[in-house]
Amino acid sequence: MRILGIDPGIARLGWGVVEPIGSRLRSVGYGCLETTPDRSDPERLNVLFTELRQIITTYTPDCVSVEQLFFYRNTTTAFRVGHARGVALLAAVQAGLPVYEYTPMQVKQAVTGYGGADKRQIQEMVRILLGLAECPRPDDAADALAAAIAHAHSASLLMQSPRGGHRA
Repeated sequence: MRILGIDPGIARLGWGVVEPIGSRLRSVGYGCLETTPDRSDPERLNVLFTELRQIITTYTPDCVSVEQLFFYRNTTTAFRVGHARGVALLAAVQAGLPVYEYTPMQVKQAVTGYGGADKRQIQEMVRILLGLAECPRPDDAADALAAAIAHAHSASLLMQSPRGGHRA
């Protein structure tokens, strides 16, 4: 099962693909899609959509794990991140992929064992869990890999549960 993790953002959208190999996880690929503020928001969203579709085609994930939005003090930022998140959800659904959503606290808990972990702790645990030589850069890519890891851990628990799981 390949999982595409997404950390949404309009300026920087992190992505990362992981897959289980036995009881371990390995990184298949990761990166960050960047758009510049000299373009209109609709143009930036189109770039994100087009590039996400290409990533889905290239890496053929079985599902997508997306971090849910948390409260922003700046509502303009929240709306723009929400638009980018919507584009990511649309790309996944149009590709026929199930989408699973996790709060930032759930992602931190799954990766570090502590829901209040900071960025550095998350990056280091992503590095360790995926057996990488160095922490994934930029931070957005590490956050996307963390979202994928959260689903991998959740999915393995759900497969052991007699009730199974559900999509968000």
